[in-house]
Amino acid sequence: MGRKPGVMDPSDLQTFVTNAGAGLIVVDVRNPDFAVEPGDGKSNEKAPIADCGGARARAVNVIYDRGSSSMDLSSIPQAWIEAGGGKATVPVITHCGGGGRGQKAKEFLEANGFGNVVNGGGPEDDECWQVFGSK
Repeated sequence: MGRKPGVMDPSDLQTFVTNAGAGLIVVDVRNPDFAVEPGDGKSNEKAPIADCGGARARAVNVIYDRGSSSMDLSSIPQAWIEAGGGKATVPVITHCGGGGRGQKAKEFLEANGFGNVVNGGGPEDDECWQVFGSK
């Protein structure tokens, strides 16, 4: 299975993570209600949604709702955004299971003023996941 469209190349992702340093925000857009998103149960076995804050200090679960094509941006702590210099510069990685919704979330964040966002794929893309998710 190839990498989904929009998922950053692992070497470029490594550079992004290194440059971001401690200010990096990781946004897990998977839905913990597997009745709504059955596929999220599979990736949850490898990287539980409930533990999204465990691997990185600034990781948060903000569901990307396919029905409304939106996210609740108030779930991202404002202090994290401000610490990264504001929406335009704070480094953000979106991810889901493998990158499809991660790309939609990236585009949504960009449309809402975030200027330094990349799609990291997710636990189903081992090569990318090892760069930012398994720290």
